[in-house]
Amino acid sequence: MSIGMRRAAIAPATALLLCLGTVGTASADQDAPVSFTSGSDQAVDEDIVGEADTVEINEREGWEDVEAEDVTQPPICSGPETWIEIKKKKNYHVPSWWNGTKYKDGPGGTIKVEVKKSGTISAEVTGTIEAEASLVIAAAKSSISYKIAGSVTVSTGHTYTRNITRNKYGHMQYGSWGYKVKWEKYRRKGDGCGRATLIDSGTATLPTKETGWKYWETSS
Repeated sequence: MSIGMRRAAIAPATALLLCLGTVGTASADQDAPVSFTSGSDQAVDEDIVGEADTVEINEREGWEDVEAEDVTQPPICSGPETWIEIKKKKNYHVPSWWNGTKYKDGPGGTIKVEVKKSGTISAEVTGTIEAEASLVIAAAKSSISYKIAGSVTVSTGHTYTRNITRNKYGHMQYGSWGYKVKWEKYRRKGDGCGRATLIDSGTATLPTKETGWKYWETSS
């Protein structure tokens, strides 16, 4: 099978597999940058979530306190194929990196913040090239949440006020309520029922359509 001819498919229900076959190709969206390091395969089209599609949510108690969860992928016999599986996921607040979206105040008192500058929060995928990174994003979108996107636009505005504990410093960071995942790429030959071979793996930090402020406190 040539590198230039692949397809992406999603298994039903809890199967949640992204398979690459032998029909069609597409190019990665140039407006949705994704970090990468090595690999191959063509990309599926990657959606960009604009400001009109996002949901603003301030804080989430215990959002990042749980351990990463396994994502079970039962085998499917569908002939020779190559596919990507999302093995583990963990809630993660993906921060916006530019000025005007992070603040610190205190000790004590009240902190009031506002997004002063617009920008884009993009997915970051390790262990693959840019073209294949969009396939990792598509697999996570199907197996974890349809709200996952390769790129999320942040607009100005979204003010928030929070009281700071006495003698503590309050921190506010704007970002996307997304995920950290572990992904693996497999290949099966013949009828597809035989043992799968692991051929690539990596991690990804993925934003979602939900954006908002994360608050925490420190002693200094």
